[in-house]
Amino acid sequence: MPRIAIEYCTQCRWLLRAGWMAQELLTTFATDLDEVALVPGQGGVFRITLDDEQLWERKADGGFPDIASLKQRVRDRIDPDRDLGHSDRRD
Repeated sequence: MPRIAIEYCTQCRWLLRAGWMAQELLTTFATDLDEVALVPGQGGVFRITLDDEQLWERKADGGFPDIASLKQRVRDRIDPDRDLGHSDRRD
């Protein structure tokens, strides 16, 4: 099963943001993920990987992901036919 890692900057105090995103992913993909790991880092890092494939990187992608976009990126890789409900709808 897939493993997600959220590497966050301890100097920037982004643990709460990383923890919230982990909670959201675990709630949405409860039986589809093996693990969501929080990985302490430094130097302004905020990187999310799925089985070592980068899904999001704060500097390269221009900030932090909104949770709907992050869930869509995860879904597109682990279960492309899955309906995410309101996370898939754009009003």
